[in-house]
Amino acid sequence: MPGVTGNQDADIDIGQLFGAVKDRRKAILASTAIAAAIAFVCASLMTPSYKSETRILIEARETNTAGQETQGANEPVLDQYNIVSQAQLLQSADLIKTVARDLKLFDLKEFDPEAHSLLPDPLVMLGLKQNPLDLPPEDRVIKAFREKLQVYPVEGSRVIAIEVSSEDPKLAAAIPNRMAEVYLSMQSGAKLDTHSETTRWLEPEIASLRDKVRDAERKVADYRTTAGLFQSGENTSFSAQQLNDISTELARVRGERANAEARSENVRAALKLGRGFDTLGDVVGSAMIQRLKETEANLQAEISQTQISLLDGHPRLKGMRAQLAGIRQQIESETRKILASLESEADVAKLRERQLGQQLNGLKADSARAGEDEVGLRALEREAAAQRQLLETYLSRYRQAASRVDPGSTPADARVVSTAIEPVEAYFPKVIPITIIVALATLILHVIGIIVAALFSGRGLRPTYEYEDGGEASAYDTMPGRYRLSQERTDNTEQGEFDAHALNDLAAAKNDASSAPAAPAAEMPSDMPAAIHAALSLEAVRDYLLRRGSPLAVAVSPTGDEGSTATVLLAREISEAGRTVVLVDMTGSGCPTRLMADSISLPGVTDLLCGTTPFGDTIHPDRLSDAHIVPQGTADAEQAMRGADRLTMILDALAGAYDVVLVECGQADAKGLERLMRGDKAELILSLPLASQGEIGELLEDYAQAGYRNPLVMSAELAGRPSRSGRVAA
Repeated sequence: MPGVTGNQDADIDIGQLFGAVKDRRKAILASTAIAAAIAFVCASLMTPSYKSETRILIEARETNTAGQETQGANEPVLDQYNIVSQAQLLQSADLIKTVARDLKLFDLKEFDPEAHSLLPDPLVMLGLKQNPLDLPPEDRVIKAFREKLQVYPVEGSRVIAIEVSSEDPKLAAAIPNRMAEVYLSMQSGAKLDTHSETTRWLEPEIASLRDKVRDAERKVADYRTTAGLFQSGENTSFSAQQLNDISTELARVRGERANAEARSENVRAALKLGRGFDTLGDVVGSAMIQRLKETEANLQAEISQTQISLLDGHPRLKGMRAQLAGIRQQIESETRKILASLESEADVAKLRERQLGQQLNGLKADSARAGEDEVGLRALEREAAAQRQLLETYLSRYRQAASRVDPGSTPADARVVSTAIEPVEAYFPKVIPITIIVALATLILHVIGIIVAALFSGRGLRPTYEYEDGGEASAYDTMPGRYRLSQERTDNTEQGEFDAHALNDLAAAKNDASSAPAAPAAEMPSDMPAAIHAALSLEAVRDYLLRRGSPLAVAVSPTGDEGSTATVLLAREISEAGRTVVLVDMTGSGCPTRLMADSISLPGVTDLLCGTTPFGDTIHPDRLSDAHIVPQGTADAEQAMRGADRLTMILDALAGAYDVVLVECGQADAKGLERLMRGDKAELILSLPLASQGEIGELLEDYAQAGYRNPLVMSAELAGRPSRSGRVAA
């Protein structure tokens, strides 16, 4: 793997991967724009397709024939299987052929591409495929039609949706509507065919049944005549009716006889006992008796009136009494006549009873004989009744079927609930979504390709090194220009001597990574190897600070303004990387202030230390980047040094507001950095743009003796350095 030796472990360097993507951002954006443009043009040139939908509700519908009862038991069961079956019927070849024939779809290239193709099919010419032109036009349309057709039941309902796509929006709406019409017509026609077949089958059956019923009824009539089993008006036999009538008459006669005997016995008892006849209903009801009783009463009154004036022996009274006795004898005589009449009536009733009894016995014998004959008669009647009932059933079904032969009287078990309308917008292609998707896919694939290339080339990997004490250090502990002094020196290495082993390891690592893209390198001094110069570049120091997240970096420029200028470029590089950075000018020459600020007389760090200027008035923007600068200031330097204790507070405040705080100290010595180097969070940078290897080694030994064992060494040529975003380097 490039950049990693065979016996080294490697880690994925996320920062380098993002750096590789950032370096190729123009190519990525260009390829994305080109792909989006191509996708937009291709999608715009594609033939648009329109889609429309018709919905049909499956339901049992009654016939429109008046006078017909609803046959609820004969309605079809509309379960899920029935709905799915109807959906399959909508996709049948017969229905598609009918729609294609009605709309003349075979004249359109969209539905019959074989017939409108300008070039012959090579497979047909070689005999490997049947010539589709040999088929009828409707059959050729079926395949293309089904590719554009989608029929599905709407979940949770009895609605079937018919979706059709077409290049013509009018045709996209006309096809599903026509399919619904043909489907309803076919369903209604199926019902009509059923009723027509029913009537055709029932006509001869009814004619045959009529003959059978006529023969059965004739046999019943002949048998009744032969056996003498005549019927009365109450649908009973004549003998049974006679027997019933005589029985009723006999009961009545017996009642009359008993009544007459009771009445005569009552009159006889009254005559025998000699009691009055006024209480007997038959006597009192006689007109003769009533006249005699009236005459008797008048005569009795006259006798009573005459006795007042005449004596009892008077002949008149005697005559009147004799007349009264005669009247009473007449009353008795009339009573005996009534008794004789009642006795005669009882005798007549007895005689009538005897005659009726004889007739009843004769009819009983005749009825027994008729019962045997009625067994055969009932069998014939049952046969005739069965034939008659079957005939009536057939006649009823025939009338119903005949009334439903009219097309308007038999609707299909479905109706259209939503007709298709002409679509306004094409459902495919969606130009904008396709363009966006292609652009995003191109962007993602390009980025992935760059990342994969960086991983395989070794730029996205960093080797890990082991210290002599067994610990591990990442490649950034050595590659960005950091020279480390061995923690445990060997016996033949003098105290403070420059660690040449670390420098050799660094050169070897850079030589292995020579194939990976590196930051732009300036012309290096003749006495510095190329690998060392690449490791000590400004970009490497920038990447190291950003990856470590160091809030404070103290830069020392032993070579003077050249090093301060490199520090200014470092601040601008960090700003170009999207981080907030402020540079504090603590040099004696004021080089950073001249390069970045609009004026050298702006308030700055010396004014802050003296406490004469507010904090916000000392921060100023860079003229050529988004970085900020705290200038050298205008206050007296000696007076400012008396407030050096405030420096720590100032740097802490800046570190809370900015991602990186760069303090440029100029040609400060190692002992003067104690106030600034606070803990492990502060990084020490030796800005040596054009230093030789020997000079670097001597400076590292000096700083090591002062207690700074791991400073960052930044070496970069300033002349001719290109500026980013069109800015000119200082």
